[in-house]
Amino acid sequence: MSATERLDNLLPEITGWRREIHRHPELQYDIPRTAGFVANLLREFGCDEVTEGIGRTGVVALVHGRKRDSKRVIGLRADMDALPITEATGAEWASTDPGKMHACGHDGHSAMLLGAARALADSRDFDGTVALIFQPAEEGGAGALAMLEDGLMERFGIERVYGMHNLPGLPVGEFAIRPGSLMACADQFDLVVTGRGGHAAMPHMCVDAMLVAAEIVVALQSIASRNVRPIDPLVVTVTTMSVDGDAYNVIPDKVHMRGTVRAFDEEVRLLAKRRVGEIAVGIAAAHGAVAELDYEDGYPPTVNDAAETAFVADVARAVAGTERVDEDKPPVMGAEDFSYMLNARPGAFIFCGNGDSASLHHPEYDFDDEALRHGCAYWLTLVEHALPLAR
Repeated sequence: MSATERLDNLLPEITGWRREIHRHPELQYDIPRTAGFVANLLREFGCDEVTEGIGRTGVVALVHGRKRDSKRVIGLRADMDALPITEATGAEWASTDPGKMHACGHDGHSAMLLGAARALADSRDFDGTVALIFQPAEEGGAGALAMLEDGLMERFGIERVYGMHNLPGLPVGEFAIRPGSLMACADQFDLVVTGRGGHAAMPHMCVDAMLVAAEIVVALQSIASRNVRPIDPLVVTVTTMSVDGDAYNVIPDKVHMRGTVRAFDEEVRLLAKRRVGEIAVGIAAAHGAVAELDYEDGYPPTVNDAAETAFVADVARAVAGTERVDEDKPPVMGAEDFSYMLNARPGAFIFCGNGDSASLHHPEYDFDDEALRHGCAYWLTLVEHALPLAR
């Protein structure tokens, strides 16, 4: 019996693993229960090596094929962390920890890869080695980068790497991908405008930091409309403005703003970073105020290798059929730290359908257990195609 044929028997267990992880969400790197649960299962499956503590709390397991003549090693990655959101699904497997929930489906991602691990360890019907990568801190902690800095690729000899994420709105059993930029960068900035406060009835005696901040918010939109080619997508969004105090009749000394920059192209990203500073400093100076910018480079764009995209699209078609694979998925402005792994090794990132669920990062989101079969089948078929066993 092949690994893929074993799925029907494994699905009840895989569903149980998913719901167990969902009941006990943990955040970023602080995932001892989840990582321990994953590592213990991998050992029970008979994986050849199980290593904990990669990238602080990541887990990597190796499964060797029946043959290793190819000497090839591929990496399959799932993320394990949850979000600081209070769950509102009412499901029997809902979070037992108020203020934390798996609102992005990482419980499903981990369960799908665990299911693939179990089937691969049982069958070993491939030539080479599969590295099963369970990553912490995708939600803002750059866990992928931490694993890379811990020598993930070199230590385990990984040559190619693949990732997958569920997508609400895409029917269960369908897949979507595109070559090149699939997801955006996720930079963020803090901007403090300092003027001279005073009585709101005497603005001529002040340097109004609120007015300066408002002009900056409007002017930042000119980066996308006037500095970047119209065919190059860019988002510059100021998300908060805050001051000390809440009086009706006081002009504040300082205004603190926060925002994000999203782009698919690295040159556009760098241009936007430069222009945010130039515009803020320039407008502030024109009013006699001062603008101080703290700009943080976040996750880089997620860019799929063209050849690897064609390869995994073939894999997805083998699983779902041609009509259920979208090879020209429009790129999305969300970000994903699997981008770091794709910058380190050739590979591809694909979306799998999660049906009519609420959107990602929503209190009513839940992973559709029917998607587990399709995700597991994708991983197993990918291994069969990437590491074929000579007959």
